[in-house]
Amino acid sequence: MTDTAHPVVLFDGVCNLCNRSVQFIIDHDPAARFRFASQQSAAGQRLLLDHGIVSESGVSDSIVLIDRGRVWQSSSAVLRICSVLGGWWRPLSWLRIIPRPIRNLGYRVLARRRYQWFGTTDSCRLPTPELRSRFLDAP
Repeated sequence: MTDTAHPVVLFDGVCNLCNRSVQFIIDHDPAARFRFASQQSAAGQRLLLDHGIVSESGVSDSIVLIDRGRVWQSSSAVLRICSVLGGWWRPLSWLRIIPRPIRNLGYRVLARRRYQWFGTTDSCRLPTPELRSRFLDAP
């Protein structure tokens, strides 16, 4: 079951850039608004399917944000996360004025090369006991 009271970030659990991004969000979210799930986890797979996000590999090629039934992907997800984080990150969300196809072009270049540039890991890093409640399906 998902926690619909909180925005949920679905990330590629084997991508080092994605894992660092989750750590960044955690570090800049002292109010603990966000919840997280690896796209490879049972919860992540269920959310992807429930929201019609499917791919041949079983994971989306972008970060996915689900908040109050709405789904954001790619650059829109990143900008929405900045908006929810607030503070110094909120002004970045103003980049929404750039047309989505242009924003997503840059995002796709990074997404396609993320494994090559940032590497991969065999599995997701386990959250600390303090953070475990913020991860769906955390052991």
